Amino acid sequence: MASVKSLKKDIDFLFFELLSDCFMVSSINEGPKKAEVQDLIEEAVGMRNEFIDRANHPDGKDNPALVKAYYAALRKELFSKVNEYFEKLSAVAKQ
Repeated sequence: MASVKSLKKDIDFLFFELLSDCFMVSSINEGPKKAEVQDLIEEAVGMRNEFIDRANHPDGKDNPALVKAYYAALRKELFSKVNEYFEKLSAVAKQ
């Protein structure tokens, strides 16, 4: 398993890429699309903070197997959530 530091760097990198794309779409569009992207940005920042908090406080600290499973599930959820946000951004950009 990778270190917690590495996981937090991955969280920051993925959400930075998402936010970068959101700001690009926001700068190109005006009106309701821009408002939708701003809402998506706020939601993504909150989710990033939640993932960092969860990475800092694993369940089952006494049992290494539980901790390993916790971080594996967290990483899997991270990728699915970021993918979900990119799909939402694509849907807004295509409108």
